[in-house]
Amino acid sequence: MKEESDLSLEVAVLILFGVFWLLFGLMLFKIYTGDLPYNPDSAYGLFLVIVSFQMITMGKTPFGDLRRSWALVFIGMGTAVLGITTSFIPGYFTNFIRILVGIVLFAGGLILFLQLCISEKKARIWIKIPGILRQLTVACALVYALTIISGLITLSPSLRADPLTALILSLYGISFFYLSWCIWKVFRTYGPEKPDDSASTIQRADRADSQRRFILFQEASLPLSLAILILLGILNTLLGLLLFPVGLGMLPFSPDGQLGLLLTIMAIQMMTMGDTPLGQYTRSWFMITIGIGFASLGVVSCVVPGLLTGMIQILLGLLTVLGGAVFFIRRLLARKHEIKTSPGIPIVVPPIIRKLAGTQLAMNSLAIVFGLSMLLPGLLALPVVACILLIMGPLIFLLASLMRKAAIMEATGEQRAI
Repeated sequence: MKEESDLSLEVAVLILFGVFWLLFGLMLFKIYTGDLPYNPDSAYGLFLVIVSFQMITMGKTPFGDLRRSWALVFIGMGTAVLGITTSFIPGYFTNFIRILVGIVLFAGGLILFLQLCISEKKARIWIKIPGILRQLTVACALVYALTIISGLITLSPSLRADPLTALILSLYGISFFYLSWCIWKVFRTYGPEKPDDSASTIQRADRADSQRRFILFQEASLPLSLAILILLGILNTLLGLLLFPVGLGMLPFSPDGQLGLLLTIMAIQMMTMGDTPLGQYTRSWFMITIGIGFASLGVVSCVVPGLLTGMIQILLGLLTVLGGAVFFIRRLLARKHEIKTSPGIPIVVPPIIRKLAGTQLAMNSLAIVFGLSMLLPGLLALPVVACILLIMGPLIFLLASLMRKAAIMEATGEQRAI
């Protein structure tokens, strides 16, 4: 459980979809009987955010795999903005978001199913090879067929038979687990396609596309870590902007949608990079299991308002405060170590590293204050919390930019100031 996992990014995202749809389906049994409340806006908003993550990090869309260009990344960011806004502000986009998700599911499932059957490199070859490739064919067909059915149900409320819909969505979630297992076995048998997150990849992509005319259609040199930072930056900035009209009573607000999204993005960080609020750890099966647990809490929070609000708020508040405190403790210990090992010797720090350190210092200071406001509701006025988030959002974007520049400098051996 403590050894590094060989789970690819694609498989991790499929597991996340499985968690979402399985829990959504299981909770619908109780929602239809009236035993649980239901927030469709946050549920569909969370789905769009996960879809956006796929687009930004892998170039995978509900309609098939595309070249991960900057245009596709920007479309993914726009989809993320829509999903986050819908999760935070319930009631304004209910019909629109339902129809959009229904179209994405139905049209996407249909296109993927046709691609599976028509493509000479997929089902036509896989089905002839006994073993895991034949199972992969079945898993893909099952997921795509259930995607089409789920899209029809979402588009046409008249088609809904309450217990049957819950059962279909539950089976839909299970089919994602089956598909993720098949892809994992295929990777282990024929060789995994691990995402290349190295700085050299950034430099190679930049050089290869430097002569292209339209920058929007260039290959996006965006590693996984930076893609997640972009999502966090969008979330914090939007939340800060929306809290002002919310505080004035001009807009409704779903704290459960906010908490669920934060927890799900944290789960994505754990499952894909081993990154936690308390530091970076080996992306072990234990860490992936914890990530699945966090994702489950996030899904429940988005779908069923009020059920886990207090618990998740305390959990996120504690993790945010502890994460900021751990940063300062590690920085203090590193400083003491430098003084002890190199007494009286001035340490030359490149300008880019100083900018990174200053940005991290500001971010963690604000994170501690934000975490305390979650642990002690009413400690800060809502406009103050909004201002903190509006500062944190751009700081996250700045951090992503500095990390990208530092990675390129490290890959090229460049030491000049940026």
